[in-house]
Amino acid sequence: MLPKKVKKRASLLSIFFIVSVLSIFLILNSLNKNILYFNSPSDIRLNKNINFDKKIRIGGMVKKDSLKINDQEIKFVITDFKNEIIVSFTGTVPNLFAEGKGVVAEGKLLDKKFFVANRILAKHDENYMPPEIKNIMKENAK
Repeated sequence: MLPKKVKKRASLLSIFFIVSVLSIFLILNSLNKNILYFNSPSDIRLNKNINFDKKIRIGGMVKKDSLKINDQEIKFVITDFKNEIIVSFTGTVPNLFAEGKGVVAEGKLLDKKFFVANRILAKHDENYMPPEIKNIMKENAK
């Protein structure tokens, strides 16, 4: 038989362990639901298991001569110089948003060729390019 003191410590340690495991599980589960993955147009074209209900981020360059602005929305094409996706956005774009510049759009896919953005992120500097876009462009230039 174990003394009361040892039983009490064992029960406190087991409760602490269970609470710790449960907390870690809940934190990781919450993080997994809130992660927005970055995709290029080629990633989307090649992916066969796309969840059209989940928010994602698409990045690349705004294709030259693709920007169309009217009263209600802005339409443009994001390209990684291999594949393209048409993007529709309603709202105000950042000041650095322009044709031929890097952009990341956040929203949902309607299909593999059309994306509805609810947020547009433009690069902050003339010389900056996200490493993912830079790597994709290097691969596609070969």
